[in-house]
Amino acid sequence: MTTPARAAICRGNAEPFKIEDVELDDLRPDELRVRVVACGVCHTDMAVRDEQLPVPLPVVLGHEGAGIVEAVGSDVTVAKPGDRVVMSFNSCGECPSCAIDAPTYCYNFFPHNWSGTRADGSPVMFKDGEPMNANFFGQSSFATHAIVPQRTAVKMDKDLPLEKLGPLGCGVVTGAGGVIEALKVGFGDSIAVMGTGGVGLSAVMAAKLVGAKHIVAVDLSDERLELARELGATHTFRGDQENLADAIRKVTGRGMQFSFNTTNAPPVHTLALEVLAMNGTAGFVAAPLPDANGPWAPQMFAMLAGGRQLRGILGGDANPRTFLPQLADYWRQGRLPFDRMLKFYPFKEIERAWADAKSGAAIKPVLLMENSDDA
Repeated sequence: MTTPARAAICRGNAEPFKIEDVELDDLRPDELRVRVVACGVCHTDMAVRDEQLPVPLPVVLGHEGAGIVEAVGSDVTVAKPGDRVVMSFNSCGECPSCAIDAPTYCYNFFPHNWSGTRADGSPVMFKDGEPMNANFFGQSSFATHAIVPQRTAVKMDKDLPLEKLGPLGCGVVTGAGGVIEALKVGFGDSIAVMGTGGVGLSAVMAAKLVGAKHIVAVDLSDERLELARELGATHTFRGDQENLADAIRKVTGRGMQFSFNTTNAPPVHTLALEVLAMNGTAGFVAAPLPDANGPWAPQMFAMLAGGRQLRGILGGDANPRTFLPQLADYWRQGRLPFDRMLKFYPFKEIERAWADAKSGAAIKPVLLMENSDDA
């Protein structure tokens, strides 16, 4: 028997989101039904709406959801009805990456997260009795309710503010995990963070948390650079400054041990390599878009001569099941104040939240679903 819900349907960037009635499928043994309390808006959602990613349209997006478990399948062990969960991404649990707790690199990522259905092709959502593309990142949480595989759900303590926790599932874990788990920045190290949106600011906070000595933030927004300083950056630079690479290298006198690029701009990818010291590592979380000069290519001789590395990072290299509660504990301790990036919107104002995210008026918009006040 299906369960009624309301969901924001994306039909591409030529049409506004429309919140409509949908039905959720019956739970499978390994699934949970979650009443969504809040969901962050992420640039990956934007990329799907702009048809930059191979996700079928129309679709229900949303992959930074937090909510309360209403029902569970017979095989679910991660939570019970009434528990609070943050939703991250899905993974198969069986491939070589999942076997070593590296689910962000699941060999079966696409069918479990971007196909619009369960991995076996069955729908999780219906619209007017017909299958509706959903199961985005194993959740599709731009909705009042979601069906969630248990590998997607991470239980959270009940004393934590659930409406703030959704961005832990993607934006915060990507930035903080990129610094702590992937690059393994340590006490006394140096890092330059390119872009101070939600992912970049999470990286700045994580670098401060681990005790990095030099934390450089680069952006075109003076307001965001000021916030970066408040959250832990020791040096800030505008991205349009002349001789920027030289200025950043002079922070340490020999260059940065790490850079972390959150943008898709080819010149910034070049900059992220140019600021490195010998044996430095440039981590990136977004691929460079082609420009007038064609596809971006790294300066291979400089990488070879300096022992420098270019490191792709998905989801912060983190296992959500263990890392998200750790991040929540850091927030509780006052060491990862990611809530300073959040701006809240009623679910019905999803178009305003989206516009503010695109314009930069909001760093991390968070949608509050109907009936969230009694969560």
